[in-house]
Amino acid sequence: MDKDARKELTPLRLREKAAKFAKETVNIQMKSFKRYGVWADWSNPYLTLSPEYEAAQIEVFSQMAMQGYIYRGRKPVHWSPSSRTALAEAELEYPEGHVSTSIYAIFKIISAPPASYGLLEEFLSDLCLAIWTTTPWTIPANAAVAVNPKLLYGVAEVHSILKDTAVLSKEKQANLKRALESGQTKPFVIVASELVSMLESKWGVKLVVKKTFHGSALENCRYLHPVNGKECPVVLGGDYITTQSGTGLVHTAPGHGQEDYATGLKYGLPILSPVDDEGKFTEEAGQFSGLDVLGSGNAAVVKYLDEQLSLILEEPYKHKYPYDWRTKKPTIFRATEQWFASVDGFRQTAMDAINEVNWIPAQAVNRIIAMTSSRSDWCISRQRTWGVPIPVFYHVHSKEPLITVETIAHIKAIVSNKGSDAWWYMSTEELLPHKYRNKASDYQKGTDTMDVWFDSGSSWAAVLGKRDGLSFPADLYLEGTDQHRGWFQSSLLTSIASTGKAPYSCVITHGFVLDEKGLKMSKSLGNVVDPEIVITGGKNTKNEPAYGADVLRLWVSSVDYAGDVMIGPQILRQMSDIYRKLRGTLRFLLSNLHDWKIVSAVSYSDLPKIDKYALFQLQNIVNAIRDSYENCQFYKIFQIIQRFAIVDLSNFYLDVAKDRLYVGGTSSYTRRSCQTVLAAHLLSIVRVIAPILPHLAEDVWQNLPFDYVKEDGSVAKFVFELKWPGVDENWLAMPADDVDFWRIILELRSEVNKVLENARTGKLIGSSLEAKVYLHASDGATATRLQEMCTAINDADALHRILITSQVEIFSSLDDEMVTSTPYSGRYTDKRTGEIWIGVTQASGTKCERCWNYSPQVGSFVEHPTLCARCFSVIDVQPLPAAAGFS
Repeated sequence: MDKDARKELTPLRLREKAAKFAKETVNIQMKSFKRYGVWADWSNPYLTLSPEYEAAQIEVFSQMAMQGYIYRGRKPVHWSPSSRTALAEAELEYPEGHVSTSIYAIFKIISAPPASYGLLEEFLSDLCLAIWTTTPWTIPANAAVAVNPKLLYGVAEVHSILKDTAVLSKEKQANLKRALESGQTKPFVIVASELVSMLESKWGVKLVVKKTFHGSALENCRYLHPVNGKECPVVLGGDYITTQSGTGLVHTAPGHGQEDYATGLKYGLPILSPVDDEGKFTEEAGQFSGLDVLGSGNAAVVKYLDEQLSLILEEPYKHKYPYDWRTKKPTIFRATEQWFASVDGFRQTAMDAINEVNWIPAQAVNRIIAMTSSRSDWCISRQRTWGVPIPVFYHVHSKEPLITVETIAHIKAIVSNKGSDAWWYMSTEELLPHKYRNKASDYQKGTDTMDVWFDSGSSWAAVLGKRDGLSFPADLYLEGTDQHRGWFQSSLLTSIASTGKAPYSCVITHGFVLDEKGLKMSKSLGNVVDPEIVITGGKNTKNEPAYGADVLRLWVSSVDYAGDVMIGPQILRQMSDIYRKLRGTLRFLLSNLHDWKIVSAVSYSDLPKIDKYALFQLQNIVNAIRDSYENCQFYKIFQIIQRFAIVDLSNFYLDVAKDRLYVGGTSSYTRRSCQTVLAAHLLSIVRVIAPILPHLAEDVWQNLPFDYVKEDGSVAKFVFELKWPGVDENWLAMPADDVDFWRIILELRSEVNKVLENARTGKLIGSSLEAKVYLHASDGATATRLQEMCTAINDADALHRILITSQVEIFSSLDDEMVTSTPYSGRYTDKRTGEIWIGVTQASGTKCERCWNYSPQVGSFVEHPTLCARCFSVIDVQPLPAAAGFS
């Protein structure tokens, strides 16, 4: 919409368009969030433009106003000429690369107070104050020059331009000559002593210091205003005056700066702000009237100062400068009549409340403390027609505001029923309560609306206090690091002012998303990662495959959100690989439970030791994940799931379990015990991953081969009907000695696999089932336990099954001949076991064609001469021959 079309919009028409746009945007975002798998009350979202929300917001305003925290005053605020409204700090951006026109200028001193006259008398005829500013356009509003009373200042005589100042352009040298050598005598300038050397270099002159003194000596000196010729004072400022840049003297315009304003109040200086809503000089600026202060007006002021021999130096200055976050155009500081919330009245209560909140990460508390402790009065009024109106009437003659409990309550009732549009289409008489109706002609309704941060900052009142199932304060607020000056802070301030309490118990702060190189995403760089394309795929499916929502969610869980995070094609491919491996693990669990029922479960006391150890590990993993969820440390959950489900579980338990699952007999005790453990893992894993990977979890649940009955006796149809896995104390009751021994077995297994790999490389074996392993433990107790595992009655606990070899033999002693005759060997060492020698040879016996294990019993069964004893017992219902045994 062009500028002319916007001007023709009535307030109601504009509000209608704004509301339509907002609702359409909400629906687009809602659709995206649904696709991402975000769980919410989508049929009943809260909207800041709904009448009930607006009414609650007006109630918050009322409570703050009645407690004296809301007032109207004329103070400098961030003003956006492009939007023609005041802005809050949270509505500003500070883009890189902004360049301002900075100037060094001199103001002629005309008198000194009695206390300082003797100090300055000899220089007064040619004495000037040297100032530096990055906003020359504020010079017409100058009311004083401020100095730091604690800093040391000097009167410096200006000598001729140095010959070695090649860095200065001829134009700048000309400025200096005109400004500094115009009189018959050499001029004197007052600057901070510490800055003399820097200024000599920058100005290209020689400065000879004649006298030094503290800034307090300059108070009440008078100088001529460089534009209007009026006398102005030198005043004492605060710690904001430093020697980090400039001259140590600060041009002070109370209508255009916060520190300037504070200093102006202290000295009773005029608060002049000769700039209109569009950022143009008013008639108060005299010859500059009508000029754009950020454009031609700024240049005109610089030119005028140069013509009046007040300009020392003009140069570009690159720095951070506030821009309007909507229009992306620069703002100005400008004194206007606005409504403010006096943070001073409740700042300490807010600071105390901050320390009662759980901030995640912990260092975030420092950010909110810094921003709240230094918070000046909050400008809550905006000059625009969309938004919630500030419910105030003004006397048509005195302009005094009418704001009472009755007037606000009446407006709140109207807004609750009709929405805030009523403020624009109802008459003043209708908007006033009955007791003021006969005086309606004396008042007019205000046109200011509330700051959007007051809108969002009232959500605690509009949502927590109005909806069933919710309570105050909120369990959690979640947003980015920039919201310490935005939503987090505005919510805190409104809640503290209204209730005396923080609106939240816990606050999580996250960083922002960068590309794989750590660069900020931008369309111009072409490095933007669109979540929709990640999920559904792009036009080039090879470069932009459809990963689905869960891969994106898995990535989110993998990063430490406390800082900025990176994403890109390579990272997404890695996440996709991890996702597929996890999915593969879950498919393995599902497929091996195809014939299992709850009634098939083996009681814990009857489980093999390996199964008990697997459940011990599972319970500890579930507990660790629960703690990570409660502490909102999702990257730890990702790490645990990846290491346990994808690595530890697959590489050990499931690897070992394949033998008894595939060849141990359909209804065998060892298979059923294993299925009992697999079912426990499946039911636990699917529940702990559901918050992160809801689609995968639900996919698993819809393919669950058995019914899961809840406590109320009903069958759980969806995964989110389940509760968090309970803690089974039996699983955790495994003796510490046994837990440590299983740790040793796993480490020993890794070393055995290394020796087996060497044997495979040397062509001694192919599969590990072609091998026989020899072990010798120097520690007697360890040797005994290893021997017990070799002769375990329970086949699942047999050491050769755990090592996935055909045989294991424990040597009671070890001599050199055994070592040299064993083709491949290695060693494992642990503090508890001492050294364990490992040897590998070919397995004895013949390969069973069913289970591929080697056994001397193969060939012992006439009916099935190619089977081992175990396989024979599985496929033949006849009892085993007396001579046959289990391998």
